[in-house]
Amino acid sequence: MSKSETPKVKKQPTMFLALLPIITMIVLLSLGYVLYELPPEPLIITSAVVAGIIAIILGYSYNDILESIAGKIAKTMPAILILIMVGFMIGAWMVGGTIPMMIYYGLKIISPQFLLITAFMATAAVSLCTGTSWGSAGTIGVAFMGVGAGMDANLAAVAGAVVAGAYFGDKLSPLSDTTNIAALATGVNLYEHIGHLLYTTLPSFIVASVVFIITGLNTDAAGAVIPEKVGTIMGSLDTIYDFNLLLLVPVLIILYGSITKKPTIPVMLISSMFAMANALIFQGFTLNDVVSSVVNGFNISMVQVAGFDSANVIEDVPRLLNRGGMNSMMGTLLICFCAITFAGTISLTKSLELIVNKLLKFVHSTGSMIVATIVTGLTMIGVTSNGQVSILMPGEMLREAYIRRGLHPKNLGRTIEDSAAITEPILPWTAAGAYMAGTLGVATLDYLPWAVLCWTGIIFATIWGFTGFGIAKLTPEQQAEMLKEYDGNTNEQAG
Repeated sequence: MSKSETPKVKKQPTMFLALLPIITMIVLLSLGYVLYELPPEPLIITSAVVAGIIAIILGYSYNDILESIAGKIAKTMPAILILIMVGFMIGAWMVGGTIPMMIYYGLKIISPQFLLITAFMATAAVSLCTGTSWGSAGTIGVAFMGVGAGMDANLAAVAGAVVAGAYFGDKLSPLSDTTNIAALATGVNLYEHIGHLLYTTLPSFIVASVVFIITGLNTDAAGAVIPEKVGTIMGSLDTIYDFNLLLLVPVLIILYGSITKKPTIPVMLISSMFAMANALIFQGFTLNDVVSSVVNGFNISMVQVAGFDSANVIEDVPRLLNRGGMNSMMGTLLICFCAITFAGTISLTKSLELIVNKLLKFVHSTGSMIVATIVTGLTMIGVTSNGQVSILMPGEMLREAYIRRGLHPKNLGRTIEDSAAITEPILPWTAAGAYMAGTLGVATLDYLPWAVLCWTGIIFATIWGFTGFGIAKLTPEQQAEMLKEYDGNTNEQAG
């Protein structure tokens, strides 16, 4: 081999060089995204460029960087395909009437006497079916705020119930982008991830329900009235769609696939096909409308029902129904690709390994590992204010550490969601906190104590970490299989 062909010696990064790309990303997102409201994608890519420059300084080539990024994308491609399929299925469920039917009956069960628990349960159901906390809070949540105003209720409590319900459904929905991203970041099957979330989410749900029931029973609901807008929304839904029990079959297919652990994408595709058939048979939409819905999202302008004029409906109806489609996931996917580019670049130089090893010096038990993850998640969401990044980065940083300790990565995914995803709406400076406050008309810090589910998950995660309850362990065979990914990369770089 000639001198010109001799490979460069790869240097180990110092702690400063290892931290510099992460600090760059945190500073850029804190200033650019939070303060100046710049889109996060170019800020993350800029951070990846910094990481790339450091990699070249340490002796890695441009091709090494590209190969590392390509490797990360290849490993996450199944989860990326699921995200695209989620948009497809939401569009199908919307045009087929599955989601509108759930919303319709959610609004129908409003009871002023049990306003808080009804708001919590109904918003949770709608969010579970739609996979969007913002959409459910901005539609059915606003309707409940109107009910609360009509009965002179504690609006901070109503807003807290709405936010808690919205994020309960979002957290457990296979249609949720954050839930899919958490599964993607930790390399866990989507339905396995959702099932493991129940260990902390279900106790939080029970605590929140008890709080809302007790508060409601001690509230005077005499003379309460349902706002006219709720009836108008229900009337529009009833006019647009033909509701029947067959519209629930797509949901049952997803539940069956989840329980029996069938492959995610085929199950979603079968569910979507059934919903598309419902759209053609029962809802009277054309094949062009149905295909357009799964690609670009449903739009009420497609409705050609006698007595319905899409131009004259109240704004809540299109805000409720105009959603879904594969294209609706492109923004989320773009952030994912940018974050994967960043992660692939810094993982090449083993910067994350160096940082995590320093962090893990303070970790001496499963409980302290869970606490370290919670602190990491809270720090990321508090500083970056971006839910996707706050899930992707801790997942990338800590997955190997969990595996080497014999802990299943689904523990990591659950804890990231408990600390980053579900706390986002109770922080006033985040996009979610600002959106909820503006949409519901209640300041974030006012509804924070009532959004019980959004902060009790951290408590249960910590308790389970130190007691061992709900902590999934890896078998020696599983651990060896998962470590091949990391040990293989180490051997390649050493060669």
